[in-house]
Amino acid sequence: MALSGSVCDNDWSVSVVTHQTADGFCCSIQLNHNAPEGVFKHEFTHSGVFSTEREAVLAGLREGLVWVQLKMAKTLSL
Repeated sequence: MALSGSVCDNDWSVSVVTHQTADGFCCSIQLNHNAPEGVFKHEFTHSGVFSTEREAVLAGLREGLVWVQLKMAKTLSL
């Protein structure tokens, strides 16, 4: 069973899904940001491996929110 979580606002969303590995749990992160130039979408896997699914989901949501914050502040230009 995979654990998932998401957070969103009017202009952005972050979704996370966990995956079991031999060493614990990792997570895939998807983020969307609506911008004047169009919808920005990005998907990546968290670099960490966690002992519980709960830790993996929370770390993934935090990482996704950092990406959204950097993108909205125009610190990232992808």
